[in-house]
Amino acid sequence: MNNLDTIDHKILALLQQDAKLNINAIAQKLNLTKTPIYERIRRLENDGVISKYVALVDRQKITTSIIVFLTGSLKVSKFEQTQEFYDAVMEVPEVLECYLLGGDRDFLLKVIARDLDSYHQFYSDKIASIPHVGEIRSSFVLKEVKFSTAIPNMDL
Repeated sequence: MNNLDTIDHKILALLQQDAKLNINAIAQKLNLTKTPIYERIRRLENDGVISKYVALVDRQKITTSIIVFLTGSLKVSKFEQTQEFYDAVMEVPEVLECYLLGGDRDFLLKVIARDLDSYHQFYSDKIASIPHVGEIRSSFVLKEVKFSTAIPNMDL
């Protein structure tokens, strides 16, 4: 599954720090020529290791929103019902992330809302209408201590 070498990991680390780095800059930082860097990046893209390039926006500079984590259980008896839940969650723009869990909770949602009142409205209108949702618990973020999208090199 993981056929990445040290150079691939270094390229990924650099691009995760700054996706706008050009081939020349990466080649200089790694003490290599442009052609192998270009070929490696193209391979990483074609293999789906690099799935897309995005701009990370500082939420606090554009909105006074709140982040809420919801954990909950599903009331399902067949796999198809779980898929209905997934499909419904995918259609809710306020849900930033969704994870299937093992243990005493079935799922975790990361939700953004303008404020507590809008979260209450969102919860009533959207979460309550998602198919097969059982009990839900909400936790409100008071302070974001660490936020990262970079995947560390786990092969070290």
